Amino acid sequence: MTVTNEILDIYTRRGSSAYFGESVSMAEHALQAAYFASSAAAPPALIVAALLHDVGHLVMDVPDDLADWTEDARHEEVGAGWLAQRFPPEVHEPVRLHVPAKRYLCATNARYFSRLSAASVATLKLQGGPMSAAEIARFEQEPHYKEAVRVRYWDDQGKAAGLVAPQFETYRALLESMAIGVHRAGGGAI
Repeated sequence: MTVTNEILDIYTRRGSSAYFGESVSMAEHALQAAYFASSAAAPPALIVAALLHDVGHLVMDVPDDLADWTEDARHEEVGAGWLAQRFPPEVHEPVRLHVPAKRYLCATNARYFSRLSAASVATLKLQGGPMSAAEIARFEQEPHYKEAVRVRYWDDQGKAAGLVAPQFETYRALLESMAIGVHRAGGGAI
């Protein structure tokens, strides 16, 4: 199975579920984030990162209802690990850093917090809240932190009820061009 087919299969099977307290599904959220990245003329790797930034939610089991979450699911790390087997660092590193980017923006941009959805405010508490000065300094040393901040903004935009974004097939060639190999569903390269 190609990486693209594997991704399409995951979003077909699990993407129609509600996006944890938001008014869009997981698939709609992914497609909207990618749409905003494309509209911003982002480089191909960042469009793929925006499209797949929440894949960690779909490759692991977490409670469907945000009210049932008692700790952070660390979906960014799960997703980045999954993506690292399939895509280069220019894709998986912004995904790994997109939750820290939310914490960073809450600490460094006085207006950012007011733009967060209620669900994103709830998860921010589980994720550690705004960064401390020491965390900000460490985050700014990450090679892909600026790209992660861009993905974070597209993540926040991608929660618009009723916005019809281009579908996954639109990104097939891009996904295939960015993939580092062909994989089977079990994760092994062929």
